[in-house]
Amino acid sequence: MAISNFIPTLWSETLYEELKKNYVGVKLCNREFEGEIRGEGDRVKIAGVGPVTVFNYQKNTDMPAPEVLSDTERTLVIDQAKGFNFCIDSIDLAQSKKTLMQAAMKEASDALADVADQYVYSLTDNAVEVLENNAVTAESILGTISDARRKLMEANVPNSAKISLEVSPAIEQKLVLAKVLRSTDNAADLSRGYIGSLMGFDIYVTNNIRANESGVYRCIARTGRAIAFAEQLGRVKAYEPELRHGDAVKGLHLYGAKIVYPKEMVFLDLKPVVEQDQP
Repeated sequence: MAISNFIPTLWSETLYEELKKNYVGVKLCNREFEGEIRGEGDRVKIAGVGPVTVFNYQKNTDMPAPEVLSDTERTLVIDQAKGFNFCIDSIDLAQSKKTLMQAAMKEASDALADVADQYVYSLTDNAVEVLENNAVTAESILGTISDARRKLMEANVPNSAKISLEVSPAIEQKLVLAKVLRSTDNAADLSRGYIGSLMGFDIYVTNNIRANESGVYRCIARTGRAIAFAEQLGRVKAYEPELRHGDAVKGLHLYGAKIVYPKEMVFLDLKPVVEQDQP
């Protein structure tokens, strides 16, 4: 790929599509508040309304006056700015034609998606319920997941709501050993982290849920609107480095995330133990 053949819009769209394919944590967020993001520090307004009261209706009787709903507004700050900047030598480009640059852009999208997912999994809120299991086995994990579903139902999350459970590979292993997952044979789903369903949860596995210093993984059960995420892929630009013979590409990824419905989330602090029959 020569600089003269670089089409910024096309490569930006390609990079963005690759990002969406790689997301796990971000993919399960509410994305409808993207708005128009121009730079770091921008704010996205998230509006909501209070609950609606139901009354008994009687025919031939006046209804109560219309209820004035309280409105809420939360602010999502675009406080994350991540960039990439790489160069490929002219000799390598001549030998590989376009394939090396395409591979490099794929690597950039993988890295950006990983960092964004890690950011989503770093979010916390004191209003979110926390369940602990410091001795997770293939047997005990089922009780903890059942408790998480109960907590969500008690928070009035409707049965029709789409709920997910995101776990680390170490916790996924316990679910596999328990032989309870209704798995999928769809390769596309598997490539996006989906591993099956259980107790009404769509289960996803991601390596971006990391253990803390005590070996505890903070997994997440949530609805699709519990966390809001907004992003903008800044200008992707090709240029010729002054001191190198080659083509370089740089870009900027702007985003922010916020827990907006903490009652529709449950943190599961899970510490797996080695079982005797575990390989």
